[in-house]
Amino acid sequence: MESNILIIEDDDSINNMICEAMKLAGFSCIQAFSGTEGMLRIENGNIDLVILDLMLPGKSGEEVIKEIKERSDIPVIVVSAKDSVDSKIDLLRLGADDYLTKPFDIKELTVRVEVRLRRFLESHGRRSDAGSEKKPNDSAEGSIFYKELELNPDSFFVKVNNNPVDLTKHEFRILELLVKNPGKAFSKQAIYDYAWDDIYIGEDKTVNVHISNIRKKLKAFSDREYIDTVWGIGFKLTE
Repeated sequence: MESNILIIEDDDSINNMICEAMKLAGFSCIQAFSGTEGMLRIENGNIDLVILDLMLPGKSGEEVIKEIKERSDIPVIVVSAKDSVDSKIDLLRLGADDYLTKPFDIKELTVRVEVRLRRFLESHGRRSDAGSEKKPNDSAEGSIFYKELELNPDSFFVKVNNNPVDLTKHEFRILELLVKNPGKAFSKQAIYDYAWDDIYIGEDKTVNVHISNIRKKLKAFSDREYIDTVWGIGFKLTE
């Protein structure tokens, strides 16, 4: 069943950009351009996730979060120009499930939506079909292949040159994200959100350490470099 994403953003161009990206990712979109309109859409039901601006006409974003969380556990991803750590912490305490600072990368927002939505639907005994179609580099058995790499998401099994590689769950999820999206660079924040299903508030060395561990483990069976550092952005699969 197609999941419904509600976008509450008063800037027409941003609202439409997000809507188009969500549709491309396989979601159904409902658009609202004020906090009041957004709450009316929620009251009509059948919303699975909300993407929310804070500076809104009518009800503020903070008011919308409070009212949503008083009546449901629908995940709310805030997209705002407010970028201080205190602002993020206050909103998370208020009930927001995630926070992305403007200007933002639309690919990163899509990954965050997929992660939050997957957790929400699984907790309600449902699953999202968005993004689950077979990729061109997927085999019939469900494995993903890239050069000398083979990954199986169902068993968390990894091979390089037919040699099994022992990755932790988080290391596997990082490699899976990169291999499923060759050519795309992901920020450390997007990687953390995908691999840990958790909120990344500030800079730490967690992602760097895991990337280093993956490189070392793959290097034991191949001279090929699989992960590139993209300075100022994050990491991507080596082309």
